[in-house]
Amino acid sequence: MDRGRLESFSDGVFAVAITLLALNLTIAGPGHGPLLHQLGHHWPSFVAYLISFFTIGIIWVNHHTLIANRTLLFANLVLLLVIVAIPFATATMASYLTAGGQDAHVAAALYAGTFELMSLAFVGLLEWALHEDERMHQPVPATARKAVRTRFYIGQLPYLVAFGVAFVSAPVAVIITAVVAIYYIFERTPARQQPAREPAGPAGSG
Repeated sequence: MDRGRLESFSDGVFAVAITLLALNLTIAGPGHGPLLHQLGHHWPSFVAYLISFFTIGIIWVNHHTLIANRTLLFANLVLLLVIVAIPFATATMASYLTAGGQDAHVAAALYAGTFELMSLAFVGLLEWALHEDERMHQPVPATARKAVRTRFYIGQLPYLVAFGVAFVSAPVAVIITAVVAIYYIFERTPARQQPAREPAGPAGSG
């Protein structure tokens, strides 16, 4: 499978996942109180939508730096498996965030846990990119790979923290998840870090 077919399939999955997020932005409608009150009551849905939309969008941007082979196809499939679950986790979190009690904690943990699974799935793509250096459009120099790994794995830790914090404070867990999205907005992808190719070194050297 060439890069174009992989990207087309993946883009379709990303598009569906983002579209499903928008379906959660609903209110009861006329006869259920003032519109402003309804909008205010559903603020968790809007916050969840923003966090999930930008997270999926950032994944999509980073995803476009890769090229396909059989190993990558399966790694990519695992990532897409989690991506399509994000709308479910988003809707669940938005519905239970203000409910309080155990349900709110479990919903926030589900939300953070889903993003942690997504992040772990992306690890496979990152490691493939670093090991299959010659397949990249803009290979990562051997001297830069350790720094790339460090920055990427640091971004994983907050999801784990958010998962644990969810059982103490659901809103704080959601805030931590949002901060991770902001981190990756400003964190450049590995392939764009240093476009110029340096002399080849041992693949995947740390």
